[in-house]
Amino acid sequence: MLAFIPFLVLVALIGCCIAVFGNATLDGASQVSLMISAGVCVLIGHLTKRLDWEDLEREISSKVGSCTSAIIILLLIGTISGTWMISGIVPTMIYYGMQILQPEWFLVSSSLLCAIISLLVGSSWTTVATMGVALMGIGKAHGFDDGWIAGSIITGAYFGDKLSPLSDTTVLASSVSGTPLFTHIHYMMNTTIPSFLISLTIFFVAGLTMNVSGQGNVAMFMEGLGNTFFISPWLLLVPLLTGIMIARRWPALVVLFLATLLAAVVALVFQPELVKQLAVSDHSSEMSPFLLSYEGIIRACYGSTHVATQVPMLDELVATRGMAGMMPTIWLIICCQVFGGALTATGLLQDIMNYILKLVKGTVSLVASTVGTSIFLNIVTADQYLSIMLTSNMFKDVYQKHGYEPRLLSRTCEDGATVTSVLVPWNTCGLTQSTVLGVATLTYLPYCFFNILSPLTSILVAALGWRIKKTK
Repeated sequence: MLAFIPFLVLVALIGCCIAVFGNATLDGASQVSLMISAGVCVLIGHLTKRLDWEDLEREISSKVGSCTSAIIILLLIGTISGTWMISGIVPTMIYYGMQILQPEWFLVSSSLLCAIISLLVGSSWTTVATMGVALMGIGKAHGFDDGWIAGSIITGAYFGDKLSPLSDTTVLASSVSGTPLFTHIHYMMNTTIPSFLISLTIFFVAGLTMNVSGQGNVAMFMEGLGNTFFISPWLLLVPLLTGIMIARRWPALVVLFLATLLAAVVALVFQPELVKQLAVSDHSSEMSPFLLSYEGIIRACYGSTHVATQVPMLDELVATRGMAGMMPTIWLIICCQVFGGALTATGLLQDIMNYILKLVKGTVSLVASTVGTSIFLNIVTADQYLSIMLTSNMFKDVYQKHGYEPRLLSRTCEDGATVTSVLVPWNTCGLTQSTVLGVATLTYLPYCFFNILSPLTSILVAALGWRIKKTK
């Protein structure tokens, strides 16, 4: 029973953090909780097993070092979020994407639009907090129930987040399990696409039976984007080239780096005045046009950017945080690895796995146990990052021992952890999305069909044995 003490301490500390800090828990409170829980692991290991500090430190350092690639990818994701936005690439996709929003197909269109945006920006939170807010207003004007609107928004946002190479959770799940990023994304399609298609079918049927009318805020958003950015189909060449590089299975670091460079060039060519507006140093007024553009591009890569479109909700949509915006996630990853390293070094993780191994009889039970653990950790730790990290660390050796490919573990973690986090009212995702959309978690939960179907589909695919291979 000693093995469960660090988890109980972690649950208690995070519960207190949520009560005190609310949505700001990830800004540092969760990280401190992880470090304290790691200290509890070390104390138990020292008192019960007389472990040397050098061995503990070596294991923890090894765990932290294993996430180096993920940290670099997250930093590059930050640069892409800034350059793709200021270059007009993402605004162009949003501009043309909103044109598919026909009133009678609102639920399907909003879900597809959120999926496209989330794929581009790699963040369900950003998509929901910006476009989701606008869609809530449009949906209410059309007469849809709040639950249906929020469900369609969250379905699309988390579908895109799950399959986007720019998503921090996608990068995290693939890195922790030792699966190449694009291998992980490609393998997830076996469970993600069927769940999403079923969800779209439900929204399509429901939308045709409801009274819909008007275009709402769509025209205002399109006008704001058109007046602020240079919108052109030519800008779509960058995501097209990025897609080609991904399809050719280029290394993720190379793809992200080249995508950033391409976007920077596009920004200088098509959005020169916007780039110069980002230059805010004390000597900006004395700089040459070249240095102003240089400062603007660099700031878009590493810092926060704000573009005035005269539409407040749209201003939030086109705002980015660059590399600096990735730091809380990176900080959390490092602290999670410290906690995981402490669990491993002290043998407490193995003690926990011994209990779980008694339940594993085959592929279905292993996948179901992984999904169940992910959901359980979403409930007790109230954070999807912690759920992904802890579940992957707990099951990694089990999958390897039974000869399963790492991609099965990474996909199952995403199916269980990423998409269900928003369904827990006290989880950071559930708290954030319900607050932003103004809809209670339990109100939209029955309509988040994709989020409900994904873990079930993961278990079903395991039962069918579809594309599940075992190594010799």
